[in-house]
Amino acid sequence: PGRVVTLLEDCGASTWGVAYEVRGEQIAASLQYLNVREAVLGGYDTKLVKFYPQEKDAEEPLLALVYIATPQNPSYLGPASEEDIAAQIIVSSGCAGHNIEYLLRLADFMRFFCPQAEDKHLFSIEEALISILPCLYYTEESLEET
Repeated sequence: PGRVVTLLEDCGASTWGVAYEVRGEQIAASLQYLNVREAVLGGYDTKLVKFYPQEKDAEEPLLALVYIATPQNPSYLGPASEEDIAAQIIVSSGCAGHNIEYLLRLADFMRFFCPQAEDKHLFSIEEALISILPCLYYTEESLEET
């Protein structure tokens, strides 16, 4: 397992992301799948929160289901410095891919879809990861230069 973005409960805080709407027969199947993956296996609590779509024509917020990280999960790594998180990411992968790709795609998503959101923590982890990567990758040419 690796590092994943986890929401921690923080009254008054906000987060940026994507909400998916499911309808009809999708609702029961989606909730069953997510409940097993996130709550039973993942150690997350579920909460209903107000979701404010970016579209200007949205008259009022929607209710959205989110999963909040809990320290009771045996895989929960807790807070750490950006450098320590980057070091954990470099050595982690899961069934969906390597943790490096997860972080880089997340940072790109935030830059492209949420440019007004300033996620200093995320971008500091990305910066720390990028600074470590050249140390792990070498070729004969780079060895000759040193």
